[in-house]
Amino acid sequence: MIDLSKPYPFGLSRRNWPLFAWGFAAILFGLLLVDHPLSLLASNQTQQVTQFFAEITRWGESDWILYPSLALLVLSALVAWAIPKRIPKLALIEMSQMYGFIFLGVGIPGLAANLLKRIIGRTRPDFFANGGTLGFHTLANNYHYESFPSGHATTAFAAAMVLGFLSPRWFAVGLIYAVAICLSRVELGVHYPTDVFGGIVLGVLGAYAVRDAFAKRRWGFERLPSGDIVRRDAVAVQRLIRPRQRKLAV
Repeated sequence: MIDLSKPYPFGLSRRNWPLFAWGFAAILFGLLLVDHPLSLLASNQTQQVTQFFAEITRWGESDWILYPSLALLVLSALVAWAIPKRIPKLALIEMSQMYGFIFLGVGIPGLAANLLKRIIGRTRPDFFANGGTLGFHTLANNYHYESFPSGHATTAFAAAMVLGFLSPRWFAVGLIYAVAICLSRVELGVHYPTDVFGGIVLGVLGAYAVRDAFAKRRWGFERLPSGDIVRRDAVAVQRLIRPRQRKLAV
């Protein structure tokens, strides 16, 4: 997964995806066997540790990413539509593509997680007495029965991937953030490890799918002849910035 230029993560391809599907199922089953004891062990911490993770987990919500990116997307698109000059217009279009990628790269996996957890209806750890680790209330539309997959884990890993696609040097920081969010969900007793694992996979695959769709249309990304996908240079933005840099240097 470190080579972010590949079309798929983990060495996944169109040919070997059944093998990965079986691997996902095997890991999920293995975690399921230790879900409850690991959840109890993680949540049996001091009040200070719990409070620390309670503060961290708030950053796993998607609104702090989606609202600003959507606002910037709409603003830059409207100004690009209204402005007559070619280079500023193109620069704003390039910025719109970036904001759109951030919004969809995080928003689509998050939406998928919210739909799936309502359809699946798995009981959360804090309601273990009402059904154990395999208690299900399909389409209950109730917070206590929306455990799998973890929406926070999905959002956090989708955001980490989006950050890595846009700026690979910040990918490690994004991963640290995402792992901290995942740990907080188990420690606070609102998700099992299997829920977090499902969210991680969904967030990563969802972000890749959005990135690949953007590359297909050459919106901020492009596919090289080798098959690798890289971010396109924001040429118009650079043309606007470079004259200012020269003036500052003088």
